Amino acid sequence: MKLQTQLTVAFTTLLVVTMLFVTIAIHSLLLDVLIQNEKDQLAEKGELLAQFLYSEVAPRNFSDWLNDEEVYLFIYNRANEQVMLYSSSLEVSTIETWVNRYDLTNNNQPLWSDGETEYVVSILPIYPELLNQELVLITPLGDLQAVQSVFFNRLVIVFMFGVIVIAILSHYLTMRLVTPLTQLKHQLKKVEKRQFDSLERIKATGEIKEVEESMVDMARALERYMKSQQQFFQNASHELKTPLMTIQGYAEGIKDGVFTGEEEARGLEVITQEIARLKKIINEMILLAKLDSDETIYHDETIYISHLIQQAIDRAIPLATDQQIALNHNVIDDLTVVVDEEKVLRALMNIITNAIRHAKTRVLVEARHEQGRLYITVDDDGEGIDEALMPQLFDRFIKGKGGETGLGLAISRAIIERSNGTIEVGHAPTGGARFTIIL
Repeated sequence: MKLQTQLTVAFTTLLVVTMLFVTIAIHSLLLDVLIQNEKDQLAEKGELLAQFLYSEVAPRNFSDWLNDEEVYLFIYNRANEQVMLYSSSLEVSTIETWVNRYDLTNNNQPLWSDGETEYVVSILPIYPELLNQELVLITPLGDLQAVQSVFFNRLVIVFMFGVIVIAILSHYLTMRLVTPLTQLKHQLKKVEKRQFDSLERIKATGEIKEVEESMVDMARALERYMKSQQQFFQNASHELKTPLMTIQGYAEGIKDGVFTGEEEARGLEVITQEIARLKKIINEMILLAKLDSDETIYHDETIYISHLIQQAIDRAIPLATDQQIALNHNVIDDLTVVVDEEKVLRALMNIITNAIRHAKTRVLVEARHEQGRLYITVDDDGEGIDEALMPQLFDRFIKGKGGETGLGLAISRAIIERSNGTIEVGHAPTGGARFTIIL
């Protein structure tokens, strides 16, 4: 059964059951209300009759006076336990049975019965301070039951009409609720089949709209990931193919005796260099894979940023000295951060060595604190980075001028993002490139 049908049936059933209970309650209470109302009317009539009962203008026949009302009466004298006056339509035996069966001193009487018909009764004392008599007014219950039946029939008609309206409204409301879900299902099928270009936005509100937006974001992220993976494999195959072809060429040349003497030694040296380069590429690819998938390789600890930068400077000084680059650092705010020291040091070293390779005379590493964030900047005075290259500089196998494997900055970004930070690139005041790590 479809979700829309299930919801429609559930809502309709719930409302029908609720209306059914309400109808039953109204039906059961209606008769009590009618009986009480009839007793109140009988009491009003009894008070009116009592005023004329012993007056000179009293009607001779109360039955004639009430000929338009289906009301019977009798007067009972408790002093001598006799019936003094009664309607002609009442049998004496019936009155005697009522007098013997029911308590005439209590006005809160239940329904009286003569064996065939039930009656509503109202008992009114007549001048209780002078007389010891009760005026008993009786009316058949049948009229009230007829009113109850008419009201109930109309209530059933309203109930049936309400059921139809409820079913239509439930269908309409569930259709508005389920239709976006159905459309969302079709869009997810497109994501499953990698049909990202054919995705369509869904008109929805509330939580469904949030789910739809999350689905679109997920699809876009998945599309970018697949493209990056495809590009990664293409670039990886190219980067690995070049040293392998070089190694293969020299190895076959040496084997076949093409290279001898100095050429053979030179060929072996090239093979060694290419193997080292190949090993470095493979190690960095493995590291990237672990950074993306293996949570266990991160071991966060609290460290001082000055200690982290000092370690990076100490390791980069030999390269800077060899390149005749002045390597300076300035820690304006010495704060503590909770990161994996080894991994963040690796990311910082990649950036600093990259800056040294592209600098002309100097590189500056600086740390400062602004608005609850720690900023680590690495500036060089080199030629800077081409604007067209900046958006994809941190992608894998994207190499700038003089780059090596094209994986160093990708590794740095993976480490910084895993450390709940971001990394940016821009132009330095010294004219070169500025890399900014924000933690």
